[in-house]
Amino acid sequence: MDLVLASASPRRVELLRAAGFQPVVVPADLDETALPGETPAAHVARLARAKADAIAARYPAAAVLGADTVVAIDDEILGKPRDDDDARRMLGRLAGRAHQVYTGVALAVGADIRAEVAMSEVRLAPLSREEIEWYIASGESRDKAGAYAIQGLASRYVTGIQGSYSNVVGLPVAVVYRWLRELPVIHSQH
Repeated sequence: MDLVLASASPRRVELLRAAGFQPVVVPADLDETALPGETPAAHVARLARAKADAIAARYPAAAVLGADTVVAIDDEILGKPRDDDDARRMLGRLAGRAHQVYTGVALAVGADIRAEVAMSEVRLAPLSREEIEWYIASGESRDKAGAYAIQGLASRYVTGIQGSYSNVVGLPVAVVYRWLRELPVIHSQH
């Protein structure tokens, strides 16, 4: 049984490969806009499920994994920054505070679908204007939820984490493994 990842995220592919899986990448093309009043957990749960459902219809004999990650502070979803000004605003809000990273994951195998939301808390050090500008100039804040990548240059700013590190990167690998070990897909890859 193949493992199909319904995401174009290179970080999710890297996490799965590092854990010993060889996913087939088939991104789902969905509108990822949050619905009015949608909580961060409900948002990622809905999108993960929708991604898995969208691709599972095309791969009925595979295990199809959908995932979506957001950063949230004070219950506000901080998605990918629109531009450098948006990244500056996000990093300014996160600096010196704890925030949450939510990842919704869904695994579809035929008509069966499992879904879960993982949450990790991350604390960033206080950041000077110069540190924020340096980080934005690195280009790393682009295309990252919350405008930072914990596994990259921003690691220098992380003072603490509670929960799954891989969840913060974009996929709670232990949750996925727990599901996959029950399927034939895992037996040939462990």
